[in-house]
Amino acid sequence: MKRIAKFEWVSDTQFAADYVDCFGNQPIPALPALPRRATAGSAGYDFYLPCAIKLAPGESVKIPTGIRVRIDEGWVLKIYPRSGLGFKFRLQLNNTVGIIDSDYYGADNEGHIQIKLTNDSREGKTVDLPAGAAFAQGVFVEYGITEDDEADAHRSGGFGSTSQ
Repeated sequence: MKRIAKFEWVSDTQFAADYVDCFGNQPIPALPALPRRATAGSAGYDFYLPCAIKLAPGESVKIPTGIRVRIDEGWVLKIYPRSGLGFKFRLQLNNTVGIIDSDYYGADNEGHIQIKLTNDSREGKTVDLPAGAAFAQGVFVEYGITEDDEADAHRSGGFGSTSQ
């Protein structure tokens, strides 16, 4: 296996600002554990909740993970819901698959990975997860570019900033 990335925590200041943006003036929890694989054969790195969440069918929540990742050029981190949660509750990411580019690490928000989830249950099931529960997984994927690629812009912002 190639070692192409390293997970880190964002600063306490960045985490607190993003947590307040998501959850208002609730007490700010400690940063969650860094993502890790559950088994030697796992492709996905589990992301853990910094706080408990409860989502009724149709409800959404944005989760500030407290995590950023330094990724070698030519690689991307793809974020998905944990497959068991998707299967049991139709828990989905609002952007279907999160794409964390290597240059996101240097963004103005310290590269803070935030994940927005929706409970799309059609069976009336409520998602109720405790703080520290694994809720999403990230998989590193190598990618290529075209022979005539001329991209030379530099990222400064976060979500959606490269298309502005």
